[in-house]
Amino acid sequence: MKLKSFTELTVWQRAEELALLVFRLTEKYPRSDQYGIVAQVRRSAASVTANIAEGFGRGTTRELLRSLQIARGELEETRCFMLLSRNLGRISKEEFDGVNSHCDSV
Repeated sequence: MKLKSFTELTVWQRAEELALLVFRLTEKYPRSDQYGIVAQVRRSAASVTANIAEGFGRGTTRELLRSLQIARGELEETRCFMLLSRNLGRISKEEFDGVNSHCDSV
């Protein structure tokens, strides 16, 4: 069965869950972080889903694989920023562990 939409991809669904979690967690960051780490981590988390969708939309296996590689890089960037957030005390260890687990599931 051929998929009709990128939203049917399990990898995209998991990436979307991660992005939503990142957006929710960063809502509580100090105002001084809004144009720094918050903007960066939100962009990288959203880029994971966007790259998966773009690769799917290009219609070839080669393009999908290329986009998945880019998405993987954005995923690790997201993980890195959330680790920094934990180390800065912006999120708890438990919150980071949840994000980290979501990253592993993508």
